[in-house]
Amino acid sequence: MMQTFQNYIGGQFLDGAAWFDSIDPATNTVWARMPEARRDDVNAAVAAAKAAFWSEDWAGMTASGRGKLLLKLADLISENALRLAELETRDTGKIIRETSAQISYVAEYYRYYAGLADKIEGAHLPIDKPDMEVWLRREPVGVVAAVVPWNSQLFLSAVKIGPALAAGCTVVVKASEDGPAPMLEFARIFDQAGFPAGVLNVITGFGPECGAVLTSHADVDHVAFTGGPETARHIVRNSAENLASTSLELGGKSPFIVFEDADIESAVNAQVSGIFAATGQSCVAGSRLIISNQIKDAFLDRLKEKAEAVVIGAPDDMKTEMGPLCTVAQVRTASDLIAASTAAGAKVITGGLPMEREGNYFPPTIIDCSHAPGAPCLTNEFFGPVLSVRGFDTEAEALEIANNTAFGLASGVFTKDLTRAHRMIRGIHAGIVWVNTYRAVSPIAPFGGHGLSGHGREGGIQAALDYTKVKAVWLRTSDDPLPDPFIMR
Repeated sequence: MMQTFQNYIGGQFLDGAAWFDSIDPATNTVWARMPEARRDDVNAAVAAAKAAFWSEDWAGMTASGRGKLLLKLADLISENALRLAELETRDTGKIIRETSAQISYVAEYYRYYAGLADKIEGAHLPIDKPDMEVWLRREPVGVVAAVVPWNSQLFLSAVKIGPALAAGCTVVVKASEDGPAPMLEFARIFDQAGFPAGVLNVITGFGPECGAVLTSHADVDHVAFTGGPETARHIVRNSAENLASTSLELGGKSPFIVFEDADIESAVNAQVSGIFAATGQSCVAGSRLIISNQIKDAFLDRLKEKAEAVVIGAPDDMKTEMGPLCTVAQVRTASDLIAASTAAGAKVITGGLPMEREGNYFPPTIIDCSHAPGAPCLTNEFFGPVLSVRGFDTEAEALEIANNTAFGLASGVFTKDLTRAHRMIRGIHAGIVWVNTYRAVSPIAPFGGHGLSGHGREGGIQAALDYTKVKAVWLRTSDDPLPDPFIMR
């Protein structure tokens, strides 16, 4: 039965200017109608957020009051986690065992920022003037445009909405046109939490008529974006129109470094999780295996065995370990990059071709590029289950290969040598270094990168501070009249 979703603007559920079909990636069939927001819808959403920002209901609410509302929201997410997970699985192809686990944990992000809301503090300055008191106030930056992708969207929106609302901002979320159902359903849950109308608005639509209008809007004060570098460049250009600040969490080509002394089984399992979990559709995917030549053959034999044992199937089946890619375009991109890489001398160890079945299925793929250091699979982000491999002989060589990328988001190091681990931590150019683990996240820890992986951090205390601006307050404590400024003393 065809489902229909609506935008959420100013506390109301509204149709968009037009409609578009949403495709089930497991069958490539239409399953829902989505509201296509265009300029007028975007303007209405931003106007609602601006009005809410200045309203007494929100601006006059205490920080503790904001925290209580966020706690209520977290409870509602927990209560509705299965419904949200089922929608995300249907609309994006992510397997149900992953969406259900991830969405349950999303509630913890809102609980974390609920507790942080009344702990965003200012400061008193020991000023060098005896008749002055000076202190700093942290105030909300204003209206936030949060642009989120289809993958892990409830998590990637939580690390924007949570700290923004804790700080006292209002938010317009632009959900991806590829799989927006869980975000539009999230709006219904948010509506039950008791926030004032307009504090959060959720819309979806396409780039020129929706995303570009939102990110260049004169009343948007901050743009928080997760996605690819090319779209980020457009957003940065758009933000020149309103001089909005930006935080950008972009892609990655993350190195996964395994030394000869590592626990092999642990490293293999982490690599399987790092590249084949979520069908490789993760910005932190450990897509470059950099492996000591001393253990390379044995490691790849074990990894190939595990990759070929991955259960591929319908995303709503709890037995499935890897589902389809979200879009047909991703299948084409993976196929083209693999063909170009093998032409450059890389060797496919397993996988490499789309699966001959209904839907956007692509198998776990491993490509050995040890004799093809210029293969495009080493530098381009697949956003799919494709692992590129390079061997190394020395620690210095491993570090050089790891840093040979324009990205800088995540990395993994597997070794039992503590001093070596510290040297690698210092040397790797990435915002995250996981040692003897991979893909671990927490609301307490910041998340982000540099280079083509963007700037700014999500998660942790710093994220909440990034949604504030500092106001310096000067108070003269002397009762003496101010001197005449034109009488020189």
